[in-house]
Amino acid sequence: MRVLGVDPGLTRCGVGVVDSRRGRRAALVGVGVLTSAPATSTDLRLLEIADGLEGWMEEHTPDVVAVERVFAQNNRGTVMGTAQVAGLAMVAAARRGVPVAMHTPSEVKAAVTGSGRAEKAQVQRMVASILRLDTAPSPADAADALALAITHLWRPAGALQGGDRHELTPAQRAWAAAEHRARGAQRGPRTPRKETVR
Repeated sequence: MRVLGVDPGLTRCGVGVVDSRRGRRAALVGVGVLTSAPATSTDLRLLEIADGLEGWMEEHTPDVVAVERVFAQNNRGTVMGTAQVAGLAMVAAARRGVPVAMHTPSEVKAAVTGSGRAEKAQVQRMVASILRLDTAPSPADAADALALAITHLWRPAGALQGGDRHELTPAQRAWAAAEHRARGAQRGPRTPRKETVR
């Protein structure tokens, strides 16, 4: 399964693509940050970010797009821009029939570090460790995007948008089946149960 993680932001929008590998491993495909100038009008800034997201979608053709769920912050202007960019990512995915999963910041931190209150530097270090990178991804927006993608690989349910239309992609089903087989192999053979036919 290939996941495009999006850490939405109007000034800096982190994007990161991760592929699943055997043994619950993940591999880096690409990472970057889309930017827009604060001095530019909001409509043009959104257009610039939207074009960048479209480019990443076209280049990497993800199976799922994982976006950070936006929460209200003290700075209302910041949360407004963040929500707008999150919407752009969802629209770019919907145009291609790609499911979108929303993950909260604490869920992402817990998935990659074991603590929902981890600092950004800790997230960066763990992302580097998980993806076997020599250096931690920088800036933090890029690391957060990769952390979102990793979280979705490990917790594929997420808050999946689209209801029945996007239950599981073929890649997600294959990944889930492989994990199920791996868990069964770890537990060892079980005594067969007699099943009742209805």
